[in-house]
Amino acid sequence: MTIFSRALKPLTAVAFFGILLSSASCAADSTPKPVFEIQRVYLKELELKEPNSPAIFLETEQPKISVTASVESSPISADIYEVVVGIVVTGRIKNKVAFTVSAKEAGIFHIKDVPAIQMHTLHGVGCPNIIYPYLRANIADAITRAGFPPVHLAEINWETYYEQEKKRKK
Repeated sequence: MTIFSRALKPLTAVAFFGILLSSASCAADSTPKPVFEIQRVYLKELELKEPNSPAIFLETEQPKISVTASVESSPISADIYEVVVGIVVTGRIKNKVAFTVSAKEAGIFHIKDVPAIQMHTLHGVGCPNIIYPYLRANIADAITRAGFPPVHLAEINWETYYEQEKKRKK
């Protein structure tokens, strides 16, 4: 899937995850046009633990859910990057762990000629926005198949998450 088009109409602008492309400026000079292509999205890791089964299935309460998230990015080769979104979901009933699902969904992206200052935002916001829906579905499926009520994770504002992580790392 190509996000940036090579043929832009004059005097139009395209914005994608904070990257603004103006066709007027692209046409006026010979600077290369940014490329952002999804090569593949795949389930990289999935682990399910039920430390208190089968006794936990006799409880009538719904599990209380806690969620932690992470994002990692690494280059694979020139202009090819892997971005990995990780989620750990823990369900507790009466202070006992009913289940823990740890999953990582990854994407391979071809990213070229994007300004360095915008590359971090693309890796921390744009790519997770693409990957996360797949991860949510895989986690919901694993929890349901484990015998627990469906858990539908809320949307994550990856821009806010990215900004919080930048502040935390400083």
